[in-house]
Amino acid sequence: MIKMQSEFWSNWSGSQQAYPKLLRPNSLEVLQNVIRTHPKIRVIGAGHSFSGLAQTNDVLLSLDYFKGVVSHDDQHCQSVVQAGTHLYDLGEKLAVYNQALMNQGDIDQQTLAGAIATGTHGTGIDLQCLSAYVEGFELITADGDLIWCDALHHREIYQAGRVAFGSLGLMTKIKLQNRPMYKLKEQIRSCPFTEVLQHIEQWKSQHRHIEFWAFIHSPNVILKTLDETNQSVQPKTEQILDEDVFLRICSELTKSCPVLNPALQKLVSLLVRPSTAIDWSSRIFPAVRETRFNEMEYQLPVKEGLACLEELMYCLKKHKVPMFFPIEFRYVKADDIWLSPFYQQDSISISIHQYYRQDYVSIFKLAEPIFQKYGGRPHWGKLHTLGGDALSTLYPKWDDFMHLRQQLDPEKKWINSHLEHLFWGRSD
Repeated sequence: MIKMQSEFWSNWSGSQQAYPKLLRPNSLEVLQNVIRTHPKIRVIGAGHSFSGLAQTNDVLLSLDYFKGVVSHDDQHCQSVVQAGTHLYDLGEKLAVYNQALMNQGDIDQQTLAGAIATGTHGTGIDLQCLSAYVEGFELITADGDLIWCDALHHREIYQAGRVAFGSLGLMTKIKLQNRPMYKLKEQIRSCPFTEVLQHIEQWKSQHRHIEFWAFIHSPNVILKTLDETNQSVQPKTEQILDEDVFLRICSELTKSCPVLNPALQKLVSLLVRPSTAIDWSSRIFPAVRETRFNEMEYQLPVKEGLACLEELMYCLKKHKVPMFFPIEFRYVKADDIWLSPFYQQDSISISIHQYYRQDYVSIFKLAEPIFQKYGGRPHWGKLHTLGGDALSTLYPKWDDFMHLRQQLDPEKKWINSHLEHLFWGRSD
């Protein structure tokens, strides 16, 4: 018997809060029984989604007891991993079998299932989001039944379910296509934004990974590249000031005295020293992200990305928004997952962040129409205001997904108010 009582819950940034009945089933049988006997259920990963995907005052399930590698296939370089495994643990667990994820983002706090459900990604023109490397998954349906989905079994559920934000069922095991372990050389430097605009088309093909962070009041950006190497491990160069500490201090100063923001942003290029580091992929991808924020992210067609970024920066600068955080710019390769933001579209990903102690709504209201003007699709785990009316026009397989969802969950067991808006609501 699982004790049922309401607990306070919030996501990492604090923007989503609720009092759910938080349950942590310790076996597959108990988990199935909970699903069979409760009419409304959501699942919590690590709470790193900024949107209301997990918000509920009904049952909120945690997969804390579902961690680790279940099996591995040396010949095909694949592993079956339990859905509650955190990304920060996964690298070491896969290393035992000489395997590594194809790609990662710079935050590794998420659970595997949560990252996959929302289309979490890194950067690289030849690299897809994490969900595209899922070869199959075990799913508990709304009836509590257990099914395996891959290209041969329950193919439609497999095609739709790799990015479904927990609306088709609950993933318990996930088969990943990995690759042998590899090292990456990370290079970070400050450079003029004009130089990036001039050379980015060339640079994006020269590097396995490339991204940059642009400040609305600074002529310089922070450019980061990662490339495979066989060189020995080389620790990161110590900066003048810890990046996370500097970010928090400047955000607090901008909050207290917005007029300081332009000067603070221009100071960044003076403090960022060129640095080089080499390490195994799972260790070099993640960055320290302790300063909390709220985030909006849209995926744009590649040909629209730079124009969108320039208009966005012009707009935010014109309105003198008190936002110290830079704008992040990345590349992601297309995939075939029905509701992936990268469905049949090589994309540029643009993210804006606002310090968690500052108002983000007014800034995101300025940015979102610009993202939409250039045909952007929102990241499912980030903040946006689109409802089903607008989203259905952005996804060619939307109606197919909705039909499948209705078949699997006619009683809307997996639907909370946020998903109600995503699927059937009108855009704000």
